[in-house]
Amino acid sequence: MRIVVVGGAGTIGRRLVPALREHGHEVITAARNSGDVRVDLTSHDSIEAFYRYLGAVDGVVAIAAHGALDEFTDLTADALARNMRAKFFGQADLVLTGQHHCADGASFTLTSGIFADQPWRGVTGGGVISGALHSFVLSAALELPRGMRINAVSPTLIGDSVDEFEFPGLPVVPMDELVRHYVRCVEGGGTGEIVRAYGAARGE
Repeated sequence: MRIVVVGGAGTIGRRLVPALREHGHEVITAARNSGDVRVDLTSHDSIEAFYRYLGAVDGVVAIAAHGALDEFTDLTADALARNMRAKFFGQADLVLTGQHHCADGASFTLTSGIFADQPWRGVTGGGVISGALHSFVLSAALELPRGMRINAVSPTLIGDSVDEFEFPGLPVVPMDELVRHYVRCVEGGGTGEIVRAYGAARGE
């Protein structure tokens, strides 16, 4: 299959792209400033041009955008909206626009996160974004045309980036396990699934 990975040069993408290629897929990487194709998830015009350039693809995997940390007592509606621009609305637009360009039976695999289910200080925006993505996936699965599928992978802290974030006590998912979840979403037949890749508590 012809698969585009938005965020293919990031932490997850560096492991996912080779895995998809090992499974025989043609993989195109995309990001704002790197990859085979450029796309800015904050711009609908960029997403539209991205799909027109690509032509029909069989799968879209979105792992590009990260929600910013926040301090609740200083959080404003405007800051929350800015946080949602790429991580939620950008991923949603990849689907809303992509349904008109992708091949019959194409799949969309989005990325949310554990804070949809497990509240944590400093990530109100992350929780709102991930919860919204889950609801979007469930609704879109009912209405996507031409046999298209949609799923979301919702990771906890990833083993390869555990030293980059200060979330003591948050469970960790090994990268190889996480990659398998993405590959299954691309190759499987499921739709409307929220894959909760929440791993195990550290030390287990």
